[in-house]
Amino acid sequence: MASDCLFCKIIAKEIPSKMVFEDDQAVAFEDINPQAPTHILVLPRRHIAGLNDLAAGDAPLVGHLHVVAAKLARERGIAESGYRTVLNTGRGAGQSVFHLHLHLLGGRGLRWPPG
Repeated sequence: MASDCLFCKIIAKEIPSKMVFEDDQAVAFEDINPQAPTHILVLPRRHIAGLNDLAAGDAPLVGHLHVVAAKLARERGIAESGYRTVLNTGRGAGQSVFHLHLHLLGGRGLRWPPG
């Protein structure tokens, strides 16, 4: 746990959240500033600042985050209509909390390209 990381504090239950999934590797909770009817953040329990900080051995963990996102999309009823997963990397891409996290967005039409 990084002592100054907002998401580490949420994982440790020091800060409240609307948790929707937990297992030994990952957690998922509702985004506090949703950009779609479904906007859930899926993140590893272990602090990893971002994609640039991953090691080759982290591949199963990153895959697990996507499996969790797909499970939540099915549970939320957006799997058939479509959804988006996003991993922002760095400030220029919109990453504001430096703990790796996947955004699951759906429940409305999503345009391409994003931006």
